[in-house]
Order: sequence, then C-alpha cells, then structure tokens
Amino acid sequence: MARFVAHGALRMDAVVPKDMNAEAFGVLAAGIPAVPYGVPVAEAYPEGSFPRRILGLPEVAGALRSLVGPDPTVDHHFVHVREPRGGSAQPLHGDAIIDVRPDAFDVQLMYYPQDVTPEMGGTLSVPGSHLRRINETDIGRYQNLRGQSRLVCPAGTVVLLHHGIWHGGRRNDSDVVRYMFKIRLNPTVRQRLLWDTADLHDPGVAEELQRTFPWYEPATARLETYNRIMLWRALTGDDSFDLEYWATRVANRPGRSAV
Repeated sequence: MARFVAHGALRMDAVVPKDMNAEAFGVLAAGIPAVPYGVPVAEAYPEGSFPRRILGLPEVAGALRSLVGPDPTVDHHFVHVREPRGGSAQPLHGDAIIDVRPDAFDVQLMYYPQDVTPEMGGTLSVPGSHLRRINETDIGRYQNLRGQSRLVCPAGTVVLLHHGIWHGGRRNDSDVVRYMFKIRLNPTVRQRLLWDTADLHDPGVAEELQRTFPWYEPATARLETYNRIMLWRALTGDDSFDLEYWATRVANRPGRSAV
C-alpha cells in the first residue's frame, strides 16, 4: 500500500488466465455496452460476464478490496483500440477535472489481453505524479518526463492506477491491433485500513513513502512527500504519522497567544 501511495500504481503481470485472454479479443472487438455512472458492479456486469470475471479473479479482487474496499461502484469503462500503424499518441493527461479529495481516490483498472511490445505503444505513465493536481490535459505540452514508464508487459497483465496519475496511450507502430480495457471504480466505504496491516509499522513503509522520482526537482520532492503523508494519515487513521517533521510543522496551531 505504501508503494501505491508513492508510485500511484500497482502492476500485476499475467494474472488473467490464457483462456480468458484468448476470449478477450472477441469480447473487446465487439464492444462492451456502456453502463450508467455510479452503478454497483453486480448491476453493471452480470454474473458470468467477461468484466465480472476479470474483477473476480483472486489477485484482482484482493488488490481492489485493499484499495477501494468492498462493493465499489463502476464510474465508467472503455475499450481502447489502437489500430496497427495508425493514430497518434495521446497527450499526457490526468483523467477528468481537478480532484481535490485529499482522503479518497478512485482506481482505474487497465487490462491488457496480449503481450505489449515497445512497438505497440503501451500506456505511458509518470510514477509519483498522481497527487499533483491538474485539470485534464494541463500537462499535455510535455512530451516526455524523466523516469516515465512506458508499459511493456505479458498478456493478461492488469495495472491499477490512482485516478490522478499522469498518463497517455502511445502510438501503435506494430502490425497488430492493440487492445486495452479500462474500468474506473469508485469506493463506497471509507478507505481506511482495508488491507493486511500486519507490517504497518515496518521501517520499509516510511522508506517507500520517501521514494523520489527522476522528474522531481527538490521543491517537488518535498511537496509530494507532504502529500503522501496526508494520504497515509487518511488511509491509516493515524494523524500523528510523519516523515521528518514535514506535516507536524505545517499543522502547528498554538492554542494560546504569547504574553
């Protein structure tokens, strides 16, 4: 969980079985009907449907429960299709408008049914960007940032993203169609201590939360560390948690005036 708070993403390679990946091509090519915003998973995807089976895979279901909790609702979904030797790269962007929630987040599930090679233009994302509030394509003029991640993965990979992460689909320069299926999920419970907390106080937690990325300048690194502290406090309910006194200093509100 600390890694997700720091990176804004969780990647699970080849967690979808081969037979489902083979089935996915027909399902995604045919399209998956849209659903109303904010409906429960069971209402959006009937038992036995392809999306419901993806969400029900043990690794996927467990990760989603840790991140958004039980019974999330479906914000929306979309089948992304990149034709061979066609199209252009998306501008770097965050999905939807500025999101000011400091204590909650949606999760975007991205499923890749086939091996994604460098030539196929997998999703590009910028680790550690998710808590830097932007409005849609505010950062679209930037083509590349140091430390960005361009997805190359085996078939059946699922990536779970914080809704605020900066990302964009790349151009497909290969000779095959590339598919990606996205579902955005909204929590319906408070996202607090939803995961296995046996190692909550392990020193590795603080180490992970202080991770920096190549695109950070010194001021950015400090700001993002503060943002992570505030999110970690919300996720754990521990309002005293801090890293090197950053949040404690900012929260200082003396109770009385000096005489």
